[in-house]
Amino acid sequence: MAKWMSGAAVLVLAAVTMSAQVKTIVPPVVPNAKPVTVERIKIHGKHLEGNLEGDAVDRDVIVMLPPSYAREPHRRYPVVYALHGYSIGAEQWTHEIHVPQTIEGGFALGSKEMIFVFPDSKTIYNGSMYSSSMTTGDFENYIAHDVVAYIDAHYRTIPERASRGLVGHSMGGYGATRIGMKHADVFGALYIMSPCCLSSMAGPAVPNEQMKERAIASEKKVAAAKSPADLAAASPGFASAQYATAAAWAPDPKNPPLYFDLPTKDGVPQPEIVAKYTANSPLAFADQYIGNMKRYKAIAIDVGDQDGLRFDAGKLHGILDGYGVRNSFTIYSGTHTSAVADRFQNYVVPFFSKNLCFQKNCQ
Repeated sequence: MAKWMSGAAVLVLAAVTMSAQVKTIVPPVVPNAKPVTVERIKIHGKHLEGNLEGDAVDRDVIVMLPPSYAREPHRRYPVVYALHGYSIGAEQWTHEIHVPQTIEGGFALGSKEMIFVFPDSKTIYNGSMYSSSMTTGDFENYIAHDVVAYIDAHYRTIPERASRGLVGHSMGGYGATRIGMKHADVFGALYIMSPCCLSSMAGPAVPNEQMKERAIASEKKVAAAKSPADLAAASPGFASAQYATAAAWAPDPKNPPLYFDLPTKDGVPQPEIVAKYTANSPLAFADQYIGNMKRYKAIAIDVGDQDGLRFDAGKLHGILDGYGVRNSFTIYSGTHTSAVADRFQNYVVPFFSKNLCFQKNCQ
């Protein structure tokens, strides 16, 4: 596989996702579970303003308020921010993990009540990579600052890092890893589900002919595009993954009309662009943020035993272990998405119930 092709890892992930979605295990409804309140709002992204891609600055966000929220008007709650994967937005991910049912089930099974927030970070190429880019906008800080600030201002939260959790699956797992490493001042516990894109995409300096042909075809498609919308229309669905990663990790404000650089030219990897991809790879930059990771009360990583992403997830666990960072690593029986709803109810919700602070002035 040509790792230097920006979308390669994401495309493989997408294929796994499509084949596994229909097999998602849904836990049974828990008797007597109390309903949460679902609100659909928009949050303005100051950090997304002026993005060269023309992606929306006012973003959809789904908020799920716990059963006691309305009847206990003086009570404040921890918040869990949940990040969706590539090719889907927040709405579709809520269906895949079967919320609010799985959140209600988690509460009914003994987890403490929390607010859950699902921000939408889908872009014209189907994914922001939760990265900082002039082309797509700074989604990293949109999540860590714009969304958090809005939720704290408009809901009865406990506005402290020890009372904020961050979880994500697939591209969202990458986002939880990246944002978690860089913004330990904002969040107090991390749950990383089947993370994609952890390793460097720097690959062979001399590609084989098949790799070269694919790269040249992609270059021609980019050269022919007259706008981001034009390229997106010519690359429906997962075919746009390589452009999502290029826009996120190799932005180029001097390269209109798409404002990004591909990692190849005439099918040959370009070291200066490949280096930009590597700079956005958590396994490459993790050592720089160990001090931040040690601030977390708890970090959990999980991945299916039939998911090709388990190897890099294991490497992330190994890095954290090597530095003495508290974390757990679980390989469960399943594919990329086959257990995600069950994991959300029976592992994610209890994890944050145990590891977030439910009162003010936590240390």
